[in-house]
Amino acid sequence: MTSGQKFLGGILLGVAAGVAIALFVNSDKGKELISDLSDAAGDAGDKLKTKYAEYGDQVKDFIKKGKSFLQDMEDKAKDIAV
Repeated sequence: MTSGQKFLGGILLGVAAGVAIALFVNSDKGKELISDLSDAAGDAGDKLKTKYAEYGDQVKDFIKKGKSFLQDMEDKAKDIAV
């Protein structure tokens, strides 16, 4: 098989796959699947936003505690140096 024949075969296979996907997506089951996927993606996005908010607060608290710890260490180091 020459490279031209392989290329043409690949194009034909791609077109056939595209047609099959288009037919499925436009069918009732395809529309139901897309609706289900859209709902699942929306739910996942909502959960991600909630988790981000939770972890964002935890990270801010951790950074605040870290800064306080470093300040305490700096003050102790100054006391020792004097």
